Amino acid sequence: MEALPNILHAIADTPLVELSRLTAQLGLRGRLLAKCDYLLPGFSKKDRAARAIMEAATASGALRPGQPVIELTSGNMGTGLAIACAVMGHPFIAVMSEGNSMERARMMRALGAEVALVPQAPGGRPGQVSGADLALVDDATRRLTAERGAFRADQFAHAGNPLAHETGTGPEIWAQSGGSVTAFADFAGSGGTLGGVARFLTPKGVRCYAVEPKGAEAISGGATDHPDHPIQGGGYLMADLAHLSDVPLAGHLTVTGDDAREAARLLARSEGIFGGFSSGANLAAAIQLLRGPEDGGTVAFVVCDSGLKYLSTDLWE
Repeated sequence: MEALPNILHAIADTPLVELSRLTAQLGLRGRLLAKCDYLLPGFSKKDRAARAIMEAATASGALRPGQPVIELTSGNMGTGLAIACAVMGHPFIAVMSEGNSMERARMMRALGAEVALVPQAPGGRPGQVSGADLALVDDATRRLTAERGAFRADQFAHAGNPLAHETGTGPEIWAQSGGSVTAFADFAGSGGTLGGVARFLTPKGVRCYAVEPKGAEAISGGATDHPDHPIQGGGYLMADLAHLSDVPLAGHLTVTGDDAREAARLLARSEGIFGGFSSGANLAAAIQLLRGPEDGGTVAFVVCDSGLKYLSTDLWE
């Protein structure tokens, strides 16, 4: 392998790993395939969207040379943008709720980012970021964008987010599985991964499912009486995610915080794959599918980020 021009060229081609020990342990028929995006340079799948948004904004002229970049983030998109900004020569400001794990803020600062932490809404609990918390972060991001004359990456609206997965993650899963995938499940944050992968895989007959926290089921129109779940990076009670607006989904799955926690631990201890809360949520949903409508099929999911980002939470107690 030749030397890469810079680290942004390493944002691709993560391994797809079959979880054969886990399926045998649980007595499941079919296959589970884990797309290990936690091995990307920023230890999360958000590196793909960060690079795509930055490259598209540079090409269009929306991002000027040396202009500050700003983004609302739970930490993973911010880490990806901090890496891209370091390589492409832009100051970066990450705006994040104090409810997110502190490992993320420390990593972004280490990569040269300025991190603006926003206090949680009244009643908020550390480690659990609600839609109300996210609204406060959005307000702070809007204000800082105007004050700094910054380009806002806007992962919830920028087309580069789903495009990164439509042209990257989805085709990689299809090729690496030899076209054997029958279903895909993903925990919905911005909806970029699910929307992009579904646009590529659905025409190939793959059924794609949205995963939400139990009690924070805005996308499916289900229960919304439990917004303070521990699964960081999604479940914000946002029903109208732009990246899912025209995506035909096969269904919706719900997982509890305990489901996600147990599955993340099972993934680490059975398969040696060290993912975070949303990775556990995806695995828990994939197991549901093999025990139900996808019995005997091949279900793929993304290991969204590294368990290293959750050492200060109760995930690894």
